Amino acid sequence: MTAGADTPDRRGRTGLDRTGLELTGNPRVRVRDVRLLSSHWYVERTTTFDFRHSDGTWSTQERETHDRGNGATLLLYDAERETVLLIRQFRYPAYVNGHADGMLVETPGGLLDAEDEHPELAVRREAVEETGHTVGEVQHVFDVYMSPGSVTERISFFAASYGASTHTHEGGGLEEEGEDIEVLELPFRTALGMIRTGEISDAKTIMLLQWAALEGPFAK
Repeated sequence: MTAGADTPDRRGRTGLDRTGLELTGNPRVRVRDVRLLSSHWYVERTTTFDFRHSDGTWSTQERETHDRGNGATLLLYDAERETVLLIRQFRYPAYVNGHADGMLVETPGGLLDAEDEHPELAVRREAVEETGHTVGEVQHVFDVYMSPGSVTERISFFAASYGASTHTHEGGGLEEEGEDIEVLELPFRTALGMIRTGEISDAKTIMLLQWAALEGPFAK
């Protein structure tokens, strides 16, 4: 008996070894087998499928996928003062892969609490928890697969204005989740410069800052 397949895992899930078997959207792909490697907080699978190449030949391939659910992130900006509100927190995966101290400067955000949770609801919740700001109107910017070679996650990107009136809570993250988050207010041009110096190396943050410069609230 395998947790997550035959018996519930720690999150009460079963049948995780059947994900993908029902896919029919691409006639060039025939999913043959899904094997569950692990099911802890996230889910690791190996999927075997047949793939028809552009010359008509078929090959059997195997891919591992890391499923951590989907997420949402938000750029908080003050167009009048030309500032943005970012956070800094420790990221062990970055630390173990060459980042000097693992303290990444990022836009606030996080995972959806459930598969059917709307990304906007998730990003509003994360903004309150991490920065203490309860935002008003939220603009959907785009949806992105961040690492499609192995990670299934799709992140929804948003932007919203902030100010003194939106600062309703303390922020700093949830203690029960081990979060210790520092809130940073930066001049927008300073934040852009931090991309070039490497002080900002988080992909979602870079994408939203560049969007803000090209099409968003700070576009010239």
